[in-house]
Amino acid sequence: MSVGSASVLAWREELSALEARLGELFVRAEPRRQAGLYLEGLLSAVNRKNGWQLAEQIGDVRPWRTQRVLSHVLWDQDAARDLCRDYAVEHLGANDGVLIVDETGFLKKGEHSAGVARQYSGTAGRIENAQVGVFLAYASDKGHALIDRALYLPEEWCTDAGKRAAAAIPEEVTFATKPALACRMIGRALDAGLSCAWIVGDEIYGSDRRLRMDLERREQPFVLAIRSNEKLWAVLGERLGQHAASRLAAALPARAWRRLSAGAGSKGERLYDWARLRLTRLQQPPWDHWLVVRRSRKDPKDLAYYAVFGPDRTTLATLARVAGRRWAIEESFEVAKQEVGLADYEIRSWHGWYRHITLAMLALAFLAAMRVKLSAGASHKRGRHSLDLWSTSARARSVISSVAFNVSPA
Repeated sequence: MSVGSASVLAWREELSALEARLGELFVRAEPRRQAGLYLEGLLSAVNRKNGWQLAEQIGDVRPWRTQRVLSHVLWDQDAARDLCRDYAVEHLGANDGVLIVDETGFLKKGEHSAGVARQYSGTAGRIENAQVGVFLAYASDKGHALIDRALYLPEEWCTDAGKRAAAAIPEEVTFATKPALACRMIGRALDAGLSCAWIVGDEIYGSDRRLRMDLERREQPFVLAIRSNEKLWAVLGERLGQHAASRLAAALPARAWRRLSAGAGSKGERLYDWARLRLTRLQQPPWDHWLVVRRSRKDPKDLAYYAVFGPDRTTLATLARVAGRRWAIEESFEVAKQEVGLADYEIRSWHGWYRHITLAMLALAFLAAMRVKLSAGASHKRGRHSLDLWSTSARARSVISSVAFNVSPA
C-alpha cells in the first residue's frame, strides 16, 4: 500500500508523540530511544517480532540492546500500562464504552518461562504447554484495544521456590484465580476514573460470584456469561429458591422470546432469539437483575446464559447488543498476535513478559487510534467503509517502512 508524504508525516508525528510519552518512563536516553524503536518494530512489516528479526528491522546487528530494555533496564511497566489505558480511552472513549475481560494462551516448548504449564489454552482449544494471560479490553463504537494484562500463575508455580527465583517472580505475587485477576484489573480501571457503561465477560468470569458481587457493590452494570448449572435466586413454579439457569430457561414461555441482533458481523446482523427473566434480589430501583438467555436460530438446543445487573429501564434489545460486544476482545487478540507480535516474545522472566506484552498493547492502541482518524477521513468520501484493524495495520506497516530509521549499527 502506497502512502503519500503528507500521510507519512501525520502518522510519524502521532507515533513520535506517543514515543515521547513512553520515553518519560526512562531516566537514560539510550533505553528511552531503544524502547521507541521497539514500539516501531512491533508496528513494522517484519513477519515475526522476535529478538533477532526486530533487531534487524531497527538497525541493530544483535538483539542485546532490545533484550536489555525488556530484562535489565529499570522502568515501570505498570506506568506504561496506565499510559496504554489512557491513550486508548483518549481516542476511543464514548458513552457506550464497555470493558471486556477474557484470556488467551501463549504456547511454549520449554518449561522455564514464568507461569508455563500444561493447562487449557483457548488458543489451541485443548490442554497444552502454555502461558495464559488474562486481559482487559475497552471497546466502543469507535473501536477497541487491550488496556490491561495479568499473567496467570498456576498453583504449582506459586509453591516452587526454585522456579520462582529463576523467573524472577516477585515475592508478593501469590496464587490468584483468573476471575480474581480480572477483578483487580477492572478495579484498577474504574479507580483510575475510566467510565464504562457495562462489563462483559465469558463463563469463567461470570460464574464467579465474588466478581459479580464486587461489581454490584460498585453499582457497575454487567452482562456476564454464566454456566448452565449456575444457581440463581428466582421464582420457579411459584417457589422462590436457587435454581439452575438451564431450568429457568426451560420454563420460559414461548411469548418471552424475541429475535434480536447481537450487533453487526462480517455477514450482517448477528440474529438470535433472546429472552429474560427477572431475578429475585435485594436491589431496589434504579437497579435490577435478570437472567438473559440467547438461543441459536439454527439449533434451539444451543443456548447461552447471562447474569445481568443494570438500570431497571434497560431493554432486552440493549442487553442483546451488549452481550454481543465480547467479540471485540477476540479480534483484539487476533490482531495483536498477527500484527504487533503479542505472542512473539522470547523472554522467560516475569517482568520481561509484562514489558513485552505492555508494549505490544501500546502498539495495538496506536493502531486503534489511527483507525479512528482514518475512518473519520474515509467517512467523508462516498462509498468508503469504516476501516478495520487489519487495514489500519497495513497502513501502519507502509508508513513505518516509508521512514528511514536513523540508527547506527551496533
